[in-house]
Amino acid sequence: MKRPKAMLPLDAGDTFLTRIVRTFLEADIDDVIVVVGAEADAIAHAFAASGLAARFVENPEFEKGQLSSLLAGLRVVDRPGVAAALVTLVDVPLVAASTVRSVVERYRRTHPPIVRPIRGTRHGHPVLIDRSLFDAIRAADPNLGAKEVVRAHASPGGDVEVDDEGAFTDIDTPEDYERWESSLNPRDPDKSP
Repeated sequence: MKRPKAMLPLDAGDTFLTRIVRTFLEADIDDVIVVVGAEADAIAHAFAASGLAARFVENPEFEKGQLSSLLAGLRVVDRPGVAAALVTLVDVPLVAASTVRSVVERYRRTHPPIVRPIRGTRHGHPVLIDRSLFDAIRAADPNLGAKEVVRAHASPGGDVEVDDEGAFTDIDTPEDYERWESSLNPRDPDKSP
């Protein structure tokens, strides 16, 4: 993306990161942890201007992939009294607070090991991981990441049907970002660029 995804601008002055944190806070998540790797200081500095509350954890092994960041976050949150971790990726910034609340409410009602938003056969973010799976995440194959653990423990009881395209919108590449931007401001085909 030629710059950290966390700092990519969205609408209303938000970046990917501030939007995610704002959404989690609006959904009453009381302890938001942000794991940063490359350009950690720049990301934390830019985020500080938002005035939002989040704790930052640096992952010095970020080049080892997503699992290393999840493990860095688990080291911070895995303490007595913590029942689960709610996890999302920085490139899925458009999730609605109602989706986050639905995932948390499902967990509180039925306690499945994995709770995730779904629509048909698609599954999205955020994913809630019960504490009983923290050791399985720690033992996961770094080449496969947490996906195998999530898939092995996902169940119909933990799948929450949502009508929130943001839960399934993954902005990974410059082309994805351009597509998303153009969906907000479609060009008039009769006008020249």
